[in-house]
Amino acid sequence: MNKKTLTTILVVLLVIAAAVAIYFATKPAQEPKEAATEITWWAFPTFAQKDAKDPAGTYEQTLVDAFQAKYPNIKVKLETIDFTSGPEKLVAAIEGNKAPDVLFDAPGRIVEYGMNGKLVSLNDLFTDELKADINNEGLVAACGDGTNYWMYPLSSSPFYMAINKEAFEEADALQYVNLEGDRTWTTENYVKALEALHAAGKLTSSVYCMNQGGDQGTRALINNLYGGSMANADLTKYEVDSPENRKALELVKKLVDDKVLEFGPEINAGGEIELFVNKTLAMTICWGTTAAKINTPNMDFTQVWLPFPSDDGKPVLEYLINGFGIFDNKDEARVKAAKLFVQFLCDSEEVGKANVLATGAFPVRTSFGNLYEGNADYELLTAFTKYYGPYYNTMKGFANMRLQWWTMLQAYLSGNTSLDDALATFQTESNKDL
Repeated sequence: MNKKTLTTILVVLLVIAAAVAIYFATKPAQEPKEAATEITWWAFPTFAQKDAKDPAGTYEQTLVDAFQAKYPNIKVKLETIDFTSGPEKLVAAIEGNKAPDVLFDAPGRIVEYGMNGKLVSLNDLFTDELKADINNEGLVAACGDGTNYWMYPLSSSPFYMAINKEAFEEADALQYVNLEGDRTWTTENYVKALEALHAAGKLTSSVYCMNQGGDQGTRALINNLYGGSMANADLTKYEVDSPENRKALELVKKLVDDKVLEFGPEINAGGEIELFVNKTLAMTICWGTTAAKINTPNMDFTQVWLPFPSDDGKPVLEYLINGFGIFDNKDEARVKAAKLFVQFLCDSEEVGKANVLATGAFPVRTSFGNLYEGNADYELLTAFTKYYGPYYNTMKGFANMRLQWWTMLQAYLSGNTSLDDALATFQTESNKDL
């Protein structure tokens, strides 16, 4: 190769090198590929499965699959927990620094975890647009503690009772049940119905108190019988020791002693619902849209939904809010992924509406519209909403109060403790941390 040719090649190489350098210097920077993130979702059995034969978690896994298809760099590990062992499992996981990233539950537990510093604040998700869409100050407030929002809501519905219509008809007890309008009924007629069922040789209903599972049912029954309440007006103190609640507890104790009501220290609401579904009990005091959605396919009798009986015929109902909390596991990538996940499950009309329907409850977002148009049962539940009471589930010490509630019922209804001592212990222990 002569000198002239070599010089030409070097010039060409220098020109190419300069062009490459200029290209990479002026090329727009590309977004770095997001690192893979794994989060864990723990879910109580609130979603109904598409097929009643499917095991718990089948529907939830379809949601995980859909999310991962949209966000392939985020892996979601699903674990279903039950209402019997789940609460204790959660406590153990939190204390052992092994909490899940996402929990699907109700405000009672979620807000308490938040106030105890275990959750990530969701204030950034509670936009003015979301609040306007929910259009219910009480419901929005129930998702937090006044300073932070801890739960991202999906759906809501009242808790109520249900009876086996055929069992009531056979015992001539249906005459005491109001089947018109809002179906409100009185304590007097409730007792007459129980006595008629008992006289016909049927097991009526259970005052279950094994643990906290479904304890809102026993609280609603006792608070409604004579117009009692769980807390004072400004929700700063538990005040169960009132003349109204004393009268209600004395009535329940008499009914238990007379074998008109079943005393259930060995079961919680899950067991009580199972006994209702298999027709052992003629009535359940822990019914709701989720229970109805899950259990109706297994029932071969007519269920009739009722509000709780009250002395004046004007019930005060507790209600459910389903939603998501995000634990603070000290990993910003997991927090970001968890927020994407809960928004995916709640916000879009396609996924969000399907999930609301799977809970059997009403959407918290008014933009989702009426998902149960023409359904007489849900028209009744819409009427029930005007009887919603104060949402004391987000009070400080709520978890401890639940413990004190069922242990109080066990002690008093078993005859091991006087009413004075049982209520005194409840008042002292429930309010000691407030």
